[in-house]
Amino acid sequence: MKYVLVTGGVVSGLGKGVTASSIGLLLKSCGFRVTSIKIDPYLNTDAGTMSPFEHGEVFVLNDGGEVDLDLGNYERFLDITLTSDNNITTGKIYQSVINKERRGDYLGKTVQVVPHITDAIQEWIERAAKIPVDGKEGPADICVIELGGTIGDIESMPFIEALGQFSYRVGTGNFCLVHVSLVPVLNVVGEPKTKPTQHSVRGLRGLGLTPNILACRSTMALDDNVKQKLSQFCHVPAQNIVTLYDVPNIWHIPLLLRDQKAHEAILKGLNLLGIAKKPDLTEWTTRTKVYDKLHEPSFTFQVKIAMVGKYIGLKDSYLSVLKALLHASVGCRRKLIVEWVEASHLEDITAKEDPDAYKAAWNRLKGADGILVPGGFGDRGVQGKILAAKYARESKVPFLGICLGMQIAVIEYARSVLGLHDANTEEFDPQTSNPCVIFMPEGSKTHMGGTMRLGSRRTYFKVPDCKSAKLYGDATFVDERHRHRYEVNPDMISKLEAAGLSFVGRDESGRRMEIVELPSHPYFIGVQFHPEFKSRPGKPSALFSGLIAASCGQLDLLLNKSDHVSNGVTNGINTGKALPKVWQNGNCLKSANGSLNGVYSNGNGVHH
Repeated sequence: MKYVLVTGGVVSGLGKGVTASSIGLLLKSCGFRVTSIKIDPYLNTDAGTMSPFEHGEVFVLNDGGEVDLDLGNYERFLDITLTSDNNITTGKIYQSVINKERRGDYLGKTVQVVPHITDAIQEWIERAAKIPVDGKEGPADICVIELGGTIGDIESMPFIEALGQFSYRVGTGNFCLVHVSLVPVLNVVGEPKTKPTQHSVRGLRGLGLTPNILACRSTMALDDNVKQKLSQFCHVPAQNIVTLYDVPNIWHIPLLLRDQKAHEAILKGLNLLGIAKKPDLTEWTTRTKVYDKLHEPSFTFQVKIAMVGKYIGLKDSYLSVLKALLHASVGCRRKLIVEWVEASHLEDITAKEDPDAYKAAWNRLKGADGILVPGGFGDRGVQGKILAAKYARESKVPFLGICLGMQIAVIEYARSVLGLHDANTEEFDPQTSNPCVIFMPEGSKTHMGGTMRLGSRRTYFKVPDCKSAKLYGDATFVDERHRHRYEVNPDMISKLEAAGLSFVGRDESGRRMEIVELPSHPYFIGVQFHPEFKSRPGKPSALFSGLIAASCGQLDLLLNKSDHVSNGVTNGINTGKALPKVWQNGNCLKSANGSLNGVYSNGNGVHH
């Protein structure tokens, strides 16, 4: 097994996750099997109990692991299926060591950070690296490890010590360190400043790790003089210094690394250069060019989606949803514009307290081609989400509700169509006389972490000719990832279906509702699961493709096209006369054209 470690210096938020994902993709394009590990130095056991404002979205894996959003980038770039063991946290390491101590595994020894914690870290890395993640038997060839945080952080010290020992133990030729650092360009002088990176590398070497490659984040490409200066003071060969300058979207990053021959430097350090193939990124390059074409100012075909949520102050809270929208919009050859709508601004109380915000929110909602209500927790903004679902239903605007978004659609229908004005979810009104959404019997009301219905679960289609089944290629069932502790009340299903709703997808028992549709509506779908988590290059989420297609008048073409998901990439830009084959993925380190993650967005502000 070969290991590539990606660390970060100077400041956080430089794009270590994107860099690690791009390195993995580049190595995969050279013919190697690649796996990934993310190390998060925080004390939480996992990301499950963190607020999205603290750490961005919680990404859910097939095995139910609630992990850092960087693992979502790994899965999307590398088209792999990771496990919860691929996300290492301080909490997991200490918990495992303390459990061993309680069992007496250390035979009465004094348990210390060195060697017990550091040994546990190394053992976890070796074990996780051997887990097959690409559907093939046996371990991968190369494991890309990302160390979260910044060099010098107190909480990451045990991991740095462990990785120093690990690099020595696996030996030269089996370990390569890529250090991502900042080379700022000050407006006052207009030249790149190398001192922050020099200090960062000095600190890294002082901790026992020496970088083989420097990946320098900057607003501009670094010239040879700057690279020579960095080489001299950081003791890294000039040919091993690459620039990750600002690009319109992160699809460019693997291409930047390839063009600067980063793969050759890595493979040389791992003694793999002699057996590696020439990197084949033909499909990736074509996709990137098409994406760029869509976002040229002269390109006028666009689709506008209103994202009605409560965490819009931090866009990373909906990172996978944004990615899935972007994948689907590229498939339909449309420039994606996201209208961010703070859910609480749609409510009547805002009309009294802040009329301007109320008017602006409703204008953004009504100006959208489609409406998406993503998942969330807590009652703030719920009434606004209900109003958004009501508007979409009555105005025949394409609608997709995910998790809580599905539940509020059911509540709105019960209130407006069944006349049950106090219909609600037990999550927000435990005493409601008409509980449309109830607490799941197997859930825990005393422990929050890891107690939801998590991971991949199977949904069976009960109505074969429904839109959802057609979008999934006339499948009889589908496996999607879940994260919820409340569900639609099965005792109310007969009333709701008699009034026109159709629960077309259910679990194996038939009593847990997974997919709801409104047959009389052009596109009104709610799902209990999170389809965004399995969006992949070449395979955009079926339901997101449906939303985008419906929003730009192409749904019938999509439903009638049996091969609407393609493994290939086609050239050209569609102008609305024919539906192209679709693929996925996108984001950026920093947009150079005013867009966010490659997505144009309007209206936000920070809301808590």
